[in-house]
Amino acid sequence: MRIVTIIACATLAATSAWAQTPAPKAPAPAAAPAAPASPAAKPTCKAEAADKKLAGAALKSFMTKCQKDAGSTCTKSATEKKLAGAAKKSFTTKCTTDAVGA
Repeated sequence: MRIVTIIACATLAATSAWAQTPAPKAPAPAAAPAAPASPAAKPTCKAEAADKKLAGAALKSFMTKCQKDAGSTCTKSATEKKLAGAAKKSFTTKCTTDAVGA
């Protein structure tokens, strides 16, 4: 019984010491461009259109251009991240959707 208690205490002490070790910090990324999908970087296309109070043909034209620009920016970002195949398509689709707005 005494040995079981000693082993339990030793295990508890080792586990708590291991859990308290700080995680290594990742190096700061080198001046990478912000993704267009990040909310702090740029408002969504729909939010911009609403701010400009666009309607009709002007809204359609603006949204088409904004979606095209977002798609090319997201494709470029996926290429920089060295994504290919399904991962690139998934990333580009989500990025473009986030940039356009729901």
